Amino acid sequence: MAPAAGPLLPTRAGLPTAPDGRHYPLVPADPGATASLLALVEEALRSEATPAADLPALGHQQQVIYRVLAYQPEQADRMRAALPERWRPVFDRQIRARREFIAMHDPRRRPANLPAWRIAPPEPAANLLRYYREAAAATGIPWEVLAAVNLVESGMGRIDGVSVADAHGPMQFLPSTWAEPGIGNGGNIRDPRTAINAAARYLVRRGGLKDIRKGLWGYNNSDRYGQAVLEYAALLKEDPRAYTGFYHWEIHFASAAGDLWLPVGYLEARPVPASAWLQTTPVGAPPPGSSGY
Repeated sequence: MAPAAGPLLPTRAGLPTAPDGRHYPLVPADPGATASLLALVEEALRSEATPAADLPALGHQQQVIYRVLAYQPEQADRMRAALPERWRPVFDRQIRARREFIAMHDPRRRPANLPAWRIAPPEPAANLLRYYREAAAATGIPWEVLAAVNLVESGMGRIDGVSVADAHGPMQFLPSTWAEPGIGNGGNIRDPRTAINAAARYLVRRGGLKDIRKGLWGYNNSDRYGQAVLEYAALLKEDPRAYTGFYHWEIHFASAAGDLWLPVGYLEARPVPASAWLQTTPVGAPPPGSSGY
């Protein structure tokens, strides 16, 4: 018997599409409709009956709903009230995490340029999960924390580029930190398995076994960053099946032109004006109602 298809996601004729046929996810204006959609998506992402081919669109839909509602507190409250009780704790953690990240940046200073990155497919989900658990067993740092760091630092390895702070690789290490004895151990800073194990050792060195928040401070000197990472890690600990959704999140960039989707295949050797990029890649622009700000 063939697996059942995943839920139908909202669409609209004429939307620009990526090479794989997907478009920027739409978020219904009606809170009740959004609640029904989110409940179906959360369920499908956790169901073994959902075809693997449906998972990328489902994960992206989940991600965009939370990104939009994090900017819209009144709409989020109405949507939460309509959400089945089962999903409210999940919703609360997702929204808290996203709002912590939002609060780290001044909305008046959103960049007009897009970064010099390459967006590539991540390692297979099973491989990454094995690396997280391997590193956790070797160091005592929870695998859920390592997965959450990998998610927020590089979209689980989708971002192949150097950050504004000169950090490299899927776990975003400064070359100077990577070179410290016992961290990079002479390995490839861009290799996911090597970088994940190095991140676990780094968190131990920063005191993460006694106080994981202190360890995360080494990644980003912000309590908000640590809180957001731990919200995502808690979701994974409470239900490891949440990993499927996170794995399929896409790369979004909060720019002055909107919350832009940088799909796999994005490749810019130097920063580029968002307006110029959107002329050639309109799929990256949020449709009305799907940017959140």
